[in-house]
Amino acid sequence: MTQSLPAPLRQTARLLAWLAVAAALITGLNARAEVPEPEAAIDEVVSPRVSPNDDRDYRALTLDNGLSVLLVSDPEADQAAASLNVDVGSAQDPEDLAGLAHFLEHMLFLGTDAYPESDAYQAYLSRHGGSHNAFTAPHDTNYFFDIEPDALAGALDRFSRFFVAPLFNADRLESERNVVHSEYQARIRDDGRRAQDVLDQLLNPEHPTTGFSVGSRETLADRPEGEPSLRERVIDFYEAHYGANVMHLAVVAPQSLDELEAMVTERFAEVPDRGLSRPVIEAPLVAEQTLPRAAEMQSVRDSQRVSFLFPVPDPQQAYRHKPADYLANLLGHEGEGSLLAVLREAGWADGLSAGVTRGDGRHALFAVDISLTPAGAERLDRIQESLLATIERIREAGLAPWRYEEQARLAEQQFRFQQHGSPQGDAMRLAMNLSRYPLEDVNVAPYRMDGFDRDQIARWLDGLRGDRMLRLYSGPEVEGEKVSPWFDAPWREVEATVEAEPLAGLALPEPNPYIAEDLELLDRHDEVPEKRIEEPGFSFWYKADARFDTPKVEWRFSLQHPAASQEAREAALSRLLAGWLGDSLNETLYPARLAGHGFEAYAHARGITLSFSGWRDRQDRLIARVLDQLQEGEIDAASFDRVHYRLQREWRNAPQDALYRQAHRTLAEALVRPQWPTDALLEASRELGVADLRDFRERFLAELRLEAMAVGNLDATLAEREARQVAEALSPSLAEDEIPDLVPLQADDLPALTPTTTREESLVLRYLQGPDRSLASQARLAVLGQLLETPFYQRLRTEEQLGYVVNAGYSPMLDAPGISLLVQSPDTASEVIQERIDAFLDDFAGRLEALEDEDLAPYRQAVHDALMQRDTSLSGRTNRLWRALAYGDTAFDRHRRLAERTLAVTAEELREGWPALREDGVARVSFDPGDEPSDVLSLSHHLKPLPEGRD
Repeated sequence: MTQSLPAPLRQTARLLAWLAVAAALITGLNARAEVPEPEAAIDEVVSPRVSPNDDRDYRALTLDNGLSVLLVSDPEADQAAASLNVDVGSAQDPEDLAGLAHFLEHMLFLGTDAYPESDAYQAYLSRHGGSHNAFTAPHDTNYFFDIEPDALAGALDRFSRFFVAPLFNADRLESERNVVHSEYQARIRDDGRRAQDVLDQLLNPEHPTTGFSVGSRETLADRPEGEPSLRERVIDFYEAHYGANVMHLAVVAPQSLDELEAMVTERFAEVPDRGLSRPVIEAPLVAEQTLPRAAEMQSVRDSQRVSFLFPVPDPQQAYRHKPADYLANLLGHEGEGSLLAVLREAGWADGLSAGVTRGDGRHALFAVDISLTPAGAERLDRIQESLLATIERIREAGLAPWRYEEQARLAEQQFRFQQHGSPQGDAMRLAMNLSRYPLEDVNVAPYRMDGFDRDQIARWLDGLRGDRMLRLYSGPEVEGEKVSPWFDAPWREVEATVEAEPLAGLALPEPNPYIAEDLELLDRHDEVPEKRIEEPGFSFWYKADARFDTPKVEWRFSLQHPAASQEAREAALSRLLAGWLGDSLNETLYPARLAGHGFEAYAHARGITLSFSGWRDRQDRLIARVLDQLQEGEIDAASFDRVHYRLQREWRNAPQDALYRQAHRTLAEALVRPQWPTDALLEASRELGVADLRDFRERFLAELRLEAMAVGNLDATLAEREARQVAEALSPSLAEDEIPDLVPLQADDLPALTPTTTREESLVLRYLQGPDRSLASQARLAVLGQLLETPFYQRLRTEEQLGYVVNAGYSPMLDAPGISLLVQSPDTASEVIQERIDAFLDDFAGRLEALEDEDLAPYRQAVHDALMQRDTSLSGRTNRLWRALAYGDTAFDRHRRLAERTLAVTAEELREGWPALREDGVARVSFDPGDEPSDVLSLSHHLKPLPEGRD
């Protein structure tokens, strides 16, 4: 695939209103006499370019201290969010303190002059329905949060002090060093990290991004006597690299621009101006005299991949014309005649992506990454030559204005019809873009394609040559005489040049027939879906939706079969059929995906769902083509083998997944029916062949119930006509009661479970299940989970330093309420973790005893507001409504009724229910290295359904 454009930034403004506000600022007028004059702290105001189909108000400004700010006023937002990006990252780590930038990111959260308590920030956010996090990248460190809008001022109070007067408490150095080390250990078997570790050995050792960025106990050890202490080095780094000139703040909230401006200028004007600028890296990323070069590394997962990398300029320099995107579109194409298409036909690959990576502002790598089959791993020579032949074909015939104009047209459609994301996601993207682009381009930069420049594209293309190539192959069979320094990956260098014949059949893409032309916005809007068709075997729900100002439609078709998951064999066949459908249409429908039409087929306990998303115009062509393939398409051996291998690879690699994910999966396998463990699916799939899948398709389509839903910008007549066409093609006949329901089970008498894993950490997952599935029980546990979240994290992670992955909170399983408490540790045994969790729960009982309803009120409100958060995209809204329908919520108001119930939860109710919650229905999942896995199905076969309860 082509590396996609960055997620839409989803911001616009009422231009006239903005101009009026800007004029008031320029002339010094202030309509809010009660707030301080913001102009005193403002050096410049700039108008950002915005999408025409959005109504948010914008103000972009630069404070006197040099801090750039983008304010987004969205009156419909039900959360407020902020993100601050600092132009410093791991590339600036001192040579003797690898991981210092990351360590500083951790230390910054642990107290400031105005809020010295280490949990002051997190506890405030938790009380007000918020969340927070941060990340350190090679060239950036980004801090972000979201919160209830009324609490934004208090959150900014706490947040801003991180960048004015952090304490860097000496008594927290050891604990955060342990947390950073735990994070390192949790990722040490990650194949992506291992590949980067090996790649760093092939790049220019003088380049500052080739070092170790995470940090560990060893690299962050106490300094030798006579040298500045670790705390002093943290402070020195902060003062050398954190300053207003290299900070970029984005705030998205429902408050007016004037209110937001006053909040920001009052709090961030104190950030010191240290005269800093974004660091410039002069050293080249690759020492070109060493090229071509190739290496092989041993992967942990049963997966074979090859990456071809070429040094190029950082595309940020050319964002207005996007020559790298143009080339990535051609090399990453998956249609007929594409590189991936011929590799798939040969049986050598099942996935490909192209794009730019490792950009540092000046230098970058253009990467073509290919997921290989075992046969493909044996033919790297011909794959390499086929890639170079594709590049040569582009050089000869691929630089054409019509191709650029087609890409530019699609980018313009994306920008024109952006949908709001979550406030937090928008704030993060904006803050990052503020650090890279002029203020006026922060919205549109990812979409700008200002015109075809053949010479510019040709210069980029000239860098994609065999004599300038790095190749990195990874597979579990590799034996290497070297070991990468930080992630312990065995590797070896091999010959880079090859002599082989490229595959035949390579061709450049034809014009895209799926580009939408009718983009008219329809006015009709319904508040909830309405059942428009109810016939034997078929029901159809429809909701016109005009809230997102986009001429798009989301369709869901659930093809339900009574035996789809009755046995592990049938469940595996359902997944094979869904996978085959997508795989067999890959080349045919790839142009539709590029044009903004999405299609996915996925298997579930009741059967297979066909999901369509995209422009209303021409969507009927896509639906008709998929249905025809499902019913009449040839299930050939090549496509079956690809899907069979891909699924088996996924199931074989499940024990390598993050341990906390495996624990939750093990719990779900025990407490939900029907549900099949991955090892059962893998075993069942071993004997399946192409004839079995053909037979299953026939049986599956012969006995169906069809449930359908359409949500979006289309009229009822068209929706009904398209829905009936699908029903007529599939001829569903089964009644609703012939399809088994998903059922959550009682955790009573469930023995302790151990996941099937190859990980080397220890883990405990404690699950406290509610007594029934009633709204009352769900409301109580949701509020209790909100109350538990921060103190559990503060005690077991920050104070007791048990590990990096530590969390607690409400964790429903279907509609069965429950609270999960999880700790994953690199060096603390599960028995000790169990004891610490018990001690916490014992002490928490005392907190409940002292709890007053007044103290509980903000937590109740936080849960209520989270449940009532608005949908931020058409697809998100459709998925919520589709899930509600699956749970039988045909009024589509269960979330509202649950939110209302949470406001009525009392402290006395929590106290009364606490003893039973601690003792009844408790499930435990734990693991220490060397533990034998549990037979989950045999241990849970006797469990009974959790009662529904009364509402």
